[in-house]
Amino acid sequence: MGSDADISTSGAAPTPSPSAPTSAPAERGPFSPVSRPADDEPAGRGGEPTPPAPSPLDEFEADEPRRRWPRVVLTIVGVAVVLGGAYVGASWALSDRVPRGTTVAGIEIGGQDAATATATLEDGLASLVAEPIPVVAGENSTTVAPADAGLAFDAEATVAALTGFDLQPLRLWHHIVGLGAAEPVTSVDAAALDAAVETVAAALVTEPVNGAIVFADGAAHATPAADGAAVDTAAAAAVLTGSWLTAARPLELPTEVLEADITQAETDRAMADVAEPLARAPIAVAVADQTVELPAAAVTALASFVPTASDLALQLDAPGLVAELVARTTNLFTPSADASFAFENGAPVIVPGVAGTTLDPATLAAAVAAAATADDRTARVELIPSDPAQSTAALEALGVKELVSEFSTPLTNEPLRTENLAVGASKITGTLVLPGATFSLTDALGPVTAAAGFNEAWVIVEGEHVKGIGGGLSQMSTTTFNAAYFAGFEDVEHTPHSEWFSRYPEGREATLYTGSIDMKFKNTSPYGALLQSWIEGGRLHVAIWGTKYWTVETSTSGRSGVVSPTTVYSESATCTSQSAGNPGFSVTVTRTLSLNGAVAETTSRTTRYKPQNAVVCGAKPAAP
Repeated sequence: MGSDADISTSGAAPTPSPSAPTSAPAERGPFSPVSRPADDEPAGRGGEPTPPAPSPLDEFEADEPRRRWPRVVLTIVGVAVVLGGAYVGASWALSDRVPRGTTVAGIEIGGQDAATATATLEDGLASLVAEPIPVVAGENSTTVAPADAGLAFDAEATVAALTGFDLQPLRLWHHIVGLGAAEPVTSVDAAALDAAVETVAAALVTEPVNGAIVFADGAAHATPAADGAAVDTAAAAAVLTGSWLTAARPLELPTEVLEADITQAETDRAMADVAEPLARAPIAVAVADQTVELPAAAVTALASFVPTASDLALQLDAPGLVAELVARTTNLFTPSADASFAFENGAPVIVPGVAGTTLDPATLAAAVAAAATADDRTARVELIPSDPAQSTAALEALGVKELVSEFSTPLTNEPLRTENLAVGASKITGTLVLPGATFSLTDALGPVTAAAGFNEAWVIVEGEHVKGIGGGLSQMSTTTFNAAYFAGFEDVEHTPHSEWFSRYPEGREATLYTGSIDMKFKNTSPYGALLQSWIEGGRLHVAIWGTKYWTVETSTSGRSGVVSPTTVYSESATCTSQSAGNPGFSVTVTRTLSLNGAVAETTSRTTRYKPQNAVVCGAKPAAP
């Protein structure tokens, strides 16, 4: 190769100079390039192509790099295997150890094996997991027992989460640099937790305060509204579950706002639009031909505000307003008269009721409220008819149309006693006993006093015959009892005499003593029962008018246990001598009630009478 020959960087062999001598090919050394004729190279002498100049790169083996890369890969793999083995070995060796520096709920367990760490946590948290958890919401507080809330600390699960074979780098990193605080694992009974949270929520609720308006001393005063708070039960359950062992105590439970139903805005509106105008000045009321002024203090004393559909609504005491108005007018109303019964020719007739005039209380209250906020502070109302409380139609519907029963008893020869019976007869006449109602003779007679027209006459008190106001009214009781008995009415209360008097039926008589002994019966028919009583032909009569309903049959047994009267001596200061009378005996009375031909009830009652002994006032004489 000539000294001035150039190696082409384009890859084509240089063309030899024509003046250069042709020499024999030199022997190739190890780095001699192999010449290859170019396609466009001119042919040499003899028609053969001129060989290219040799290249130093021709001596390198083309596949030498491919023989070196397996060694690199093997080296890398070997290092990785060694490091991986060291990593796995370290992870395995530390698998039963808690990472250094680890604490659970303030208890240090770093570096301990699983069993020791579990025991350390159980001992260290024993008191905390057993004591009630104090909880607060706003200014309210209470406690909840972990067991009641279904909360239990699981020490084994807590430690298991920190130990065990794990190839995650973070686990090994924690073993190297330390972990710090770890969360305890809690087992939860969801049903018990929900129930406990509901109980806690009920104890910690702060009720909202509705705005209110009251009147005092003629002025309106407002109570501000205030929102309340209720425990957010879902969030509270999460707080209890997640931090009952780690958070500072008491635990603050999350709450949600309970808005007042009557807000401050509504309170302010009612105050400005209604309350203050109502109390500002008097209100005039024009009715019929009269106009009166109601002072503001009189109106506000009858006014109040009540919550209605989240608003404050003015409420006026309507009957009270009517009373205030009537007190300031003259003969404003015409009174009504109730329909009633009267007796004409011995039979009942209906006296029709008469309508009067009155005011509708609700209409008056609405007019006054409207006038309070109007430019013209005058309430204009009209009188309306007032129907009788007891109408003619109502009395007609009671079916008082025929005589149902009547009973009479003979009078004695005591004028004062007969006068008492006449007064009593006038008081019970016209008494209406409605269906299902109970009649009381004591109530019908009213007070048995001299002022009511009653006289002193003979009565029996503790076995002695003495004088007392209203003496003889037991005959009214007996006669009325028998009238009700034969009407088929229920015997509610009656007391027989201690002695039998021949003017009364055996076993069917009743005494009376105001304040202690009464006679009562119940109207068991679907019709009204109108009582009528009078004295005629030496007898006391009691009749009951209505519509016949029951069929009554009665029977009286013979006497039994007869005891003849004897003579007794009495040194009582109130003793009254008397001669011997009727004997003592027992008797039974039976009543059968039938309705539409079928027996509905059969009742029996036995009465025992003592003998009417002769009474001698004074000491018993000595035996001869």
